[in-house]
Amino acid sequence: MRSPDDWQIPPEFQPDPKALGYDLDHALASVVSLRARVPGDAFTAEVLGTERSGQGVVIRADGLVLTIGYLITEAEEVWLTNRDGRVVPGHALAYDYGSGFGLVQALAPLGAPAMPLGDSRRAALGDSVVIGGAGGRSRSLSARIVARQEFAGYWEYLIEDAIFTAPSHPNWGGTALIGSRGELLGIGSLQLQHQAPGGRVVPLNMSVPIDLLKPILDDLLTRGRAAGPSRPWLGLYAMEDEGNRVIVVGLAGDGPAKRAELRARDVVRAVAGKPVGTLAGFYQALWAVGPAGIDIPLTLERDGDVFDVRVGSADRDAFLKPARLH
Repeated sequence: MRSPDDWQIPPEFQPDPKALGYDLDHALASVVSLRARVPGDAFTAEVLGTERSGQGVVIRADGLVLTIGYLITEAEEVWLTNRDGRVVPGHALAYDYGSGFGLVQALAPLGAPAMPLGDSRRAALGDSVVIGGAGGRSRSLSARIVARQEFAGYWEYLIEDAIFTAPSHPNWGGTALIGSRGELLGIGSLQLQHQAPGGRVVPLNMSVPIDLLKPILDDLLTRGRAAGPSRPWLGLYAMEDEGNRVIVVGLAGDGPAKRAELRARDVVRAVAGKPVGTLAGFYQALWAVGPAGIDIPLTLERDGDVFDVRVGSADRDAFLKPARLH
């Protein structure tokens, strides 16, 4: 019987090292697998689970690993595995809510090379890329960039110029988006379903561009977060419908939105008097009001009634368990 870990990308979709202008195996050696364990009473445990797994990319010779932050938020244990099967503990250093990046420091030598950071601004539509998964070629994918566009997530998250690739890697969290010179262009975040012409549904991967890391890396390493005031956080999940409405679909724990008695199916009509009709517009208006802790005036519609409410925003960090010191 095959184990759950005994899988591979179909050979016809794996990258061909002969078609690349760099040492593919050397580049893929920078990609490590990542496992994290989160306490059962953690704020994110109900939504993200207590056992999380994905990938990370070594970006510095001292074992600094870049991953997608939801894998390590509130983690009390992190384990990294290199291509030779060597397992070492890691320490969750930082999770940047703005970009979605997470940083892990390996606490013992990983024996993995560092992948150089590329220039994601130059990643263009149609470019061939490799989506590098932990485990080498058999778990990596030859793909193309099919879109560069704004992405708004239901969890109060916005990327202005996300990178979308196809075909989709099945184990996307923390994968390496590798450019034509073996450089890191982004980190895999999500799998999305795209409605193609003719009604066909095509799965895509969304990656966070690496250029979002460069201006905040030093602060993440020294302070655990980006410099400047934190954005106001409401603790709600929202979506937009085809009628240009932003609809609350859920509440995060005992967060500010729940305390203000917002409900699922509430429609957000305006923020501080500014009408909103898209998720991106909602977040931009929300963050423009002021820093975390400020009251956010919302205009809501509920069961046909329109009314105003003020939600005392928060710093998301205040609701999360800090990383365990090692």
